[in-house]
Amino acid sequence: MSQSYLVVAEAREGKLRQVSLEALQAASVIAGDGNDVSAALIGSGIGSVAEELARYVPGKLYVIDHTELANYNAEAYSAALSGLIADLHPAGIVFGHTAIGRDLAPLLAAQLGAGQLSDVTAIECADADVLYTRPLYAGKAFEQKRFTGEATQIVTIRPNNVTAIEPAAAPADIIAVSYSPAPSLRSIVRDVVRKAAGKVDLAEAKVVVSGGRGVKSAEGFKPLEELAEALGGAVGASRGACDAGYCDYALQIGQTGKVVTPELYIACGISGAIQHLAGMSQSRVIIAINKDPDAPIFKVADFGIVGDLFEIVPLLTEELKKAQAS
Repeated sequence: MSQSYLVVAEAREGKLRQVSLEALQAASVIAGDGNDVSAALIGSGIGSVAEELARYVPGKLYVIDHTELANYNAEAYSAALSGLIADLHPAGIVFGHTAIGRDLAPLLAAQLGAGQLSDVTAIECADADVLYTRPLYAGKAFEQKRFTGEATQIVTIRPNNVTAIEPAAAPADIIAVSYSPAPSLRSIVRDVVRKAAGKVDLAEAKVVVSGGRGVKSAEGFKPLEELAEALGGAVGASRGACDAGYCDYALQIGQTGKVVTPELYIACGISGAIQHLAGMSQSRVIIAINKDPDAPIFKVADFGIVGDLFEIVPLLTEELKKAQAS
């Protein structure tokens, strides 16, 4: 008997999030052959995003579009999904490990009496079991877990760890799902003010250029921003740089900030405290730039440059621009 699996996709500022395509691929691996993988998209005025997403969904795409869903609200979003989940009875629900996924997945798990695994970085099918790998102890160790029983399985996928799904043979059927605002909502989000927003989402960026206390000031982040722009990446920061007031805490990477796994991570003026390493040590390639040859960051770096970041970073940017122009 075939089973259905549901991916809760996300859009941000009118654009489909890359992690949603990764979640679709993860769901396809979990589901295996002969099972259905569909998706749900929630928001307001999301018709164009739905059309884009439909190109990748193997099954059906359920769209819940309502003005009251323009901004994320845990109560409203869980209410919007509850009817759909009751109709589909999915064997599994997959989210991206984003701010929304981290909040909504455990809420639905509690409501459904379901099992839930967060921050999954790899999925392996072994015989009849699906094994999920997730980090422990700030990335110092990993564990493999599996679900038991018949309850719905809920998983969140860390961005940049699962290959994005390829476009489907034909666009999925888009099915509009009605939503009636619940009068009992305890809170309503009317607007979201973003204190710091870059062109590239930090959590999903393929390249991250980060600065620490070594940048010395807010002005010191400008060379890093220029390098990140040349690489098509995002700018991050250590907690030390945020505490010093050089940048907003929205850019913080580390144990108490964001966790990133880009293909390339460039650490500029960052000593490499264990709290920061917890947020970026799983990056595929790490380049460290620091004047101190004994800085701990060099122990985890694939490549290290001992020198002044204010001399090295502009030179890197200049050479990149020359290569791009040729």
